[in-house]
Amino acid sequence: MNMDVISSADLMKLEDAYGAHNYHPLPVVLARGEGVYVYDVEGKKYFDFLSAYSAVNQGHCHPRIIDALNHQAQKLTLTSRAFYNDMLGKYEKYMHDYFGYDKLLPINTGVEAVETALKLCRKWAYKVKGIEENKARIIFASGNFHGRTLGVISASTDPDSTTGFGPYIPGFDVVPYNDIHALRSALDGGNVAGFIVEPIQGEAGVVVPDDNYLIEAYNLCKQHNALFIADEVQTGIARTGKLLCCDHLGIRPDIVILGKALSGGVFPVSAVLADDEIMLSISPGEHGSTYGGNPLACAVAMAALDVVRDEKLAENAEIMGEIFRTRMNSLVQKSNLVNLVRGKGLLNAIVINDTEDSSTAWDICLKLRDNGLLAKPTHGNIIRFAPPLVMTEDELHQCCDIIERTILEFVQ
Repeated sequence: MNMDVISSADLMKLEDAYGAHNYHPLPVVLARGEGVYVYDVEGKKYFDFLSAYSAVNQGHCHPRIIDALNHQAQKLTLTSRAFYNDMLGKYEKYMHDYFGYDKLLPINTGVEAVETALKLCRKWAYKVKGIEENKARIIFASGNFHGRTLGVISASTDPDSTTGFGPYIPGFDVVPYNDIHALRSALDGGNVAGFIVEPIQGEAGVVVPDDNYLIEAYNLCKQHNALFIADEVQTGIARTGKLLCCDHLGIRPDIVILGKALSGGVFPVSAVLADDEIMLSISPGEHGSTYGGNPLACAVAMAALDVVRDEKLAENAEIMGEIFRTRMNSLVQKSNLVNLVRGKGLLNAIVINDTEDSSTAWDICLKLRDNGLLAKPTHGNIIRFAPPLVMTEDELHQCCDIIERTILEFVQ
């Protein structure tokens, strides 16, 4: 095999031969990205309708973010937190001004940020709320996806995430999503430190709860002196048409978890935001990360958030999302394959009128790929559509045309 010029087929064989088999990618090998487009090894252009699971909200290789990366990479990349660096304090103040929380705890990946929030919640429960040591409970919603560490899969209801990885961590209770009565009963049980929830469940298939569910959940947490923790790793940073998805409802979570688009997909950056009463529960040595708060991450994150604000990406996501759902709902009337359209902003999904164990959604995604658009199924019969937020109306209509044509011409 000539390692200088390798085809897509050969590159997929290399991954199969030498990489762990913990993913099942759509068979396309990408080599370049710009804005809403990605290009495969052979040079074919595609619309990206996944955005690296909403990490690339600002579009691929946004020049302002890449400039920040290159500029900082030539000066200083990593010091660890053994020393101060000249970027972290600036970044922390920037995040305070941008999101309005007293403190930031910088970390790297989404699941690390979730684990950090859970530790912070427990520490607060013992130190501030006064729950007896080792008795704190944290409530999760069924259908959740907070990552795949042993900690968070201990509250997962997805057998693919949990089977063969027990025993699980105790102290986590799971209640049905969008069921306020179940949450109220769990909170009445005592010793509850907090409730963690995705404002929209992305990995579950873009499941949007009732508006009053989140508002009532927030109020119940306040009544029980339990922390309301919003996992906005996928829904945050303008994806749903607001800076945070909770902003649609006027909710200010006690803890906000961010990741993915916090760096525009350029570098692993995540964060936990909270006010002093909560954040200062953790003391030096009780939590940390070698790479957390590194100068490169700080520079990239500030540039990525500048782009969100300056290019009004939340506003664009709101407008483009309305157009997209209108187009997709018209498709429901034309095809017996599409059963339901749901979403908010530019986080959307269509439910294929088939069973979860069917290959129909996967086969449709293969046809979409052939027609120049990349998307991926979740939970068997759901196709998630989440393009970069820099998409124009003309580009969006081109994509809707591709989706409509593909589904109407699809033969099972």
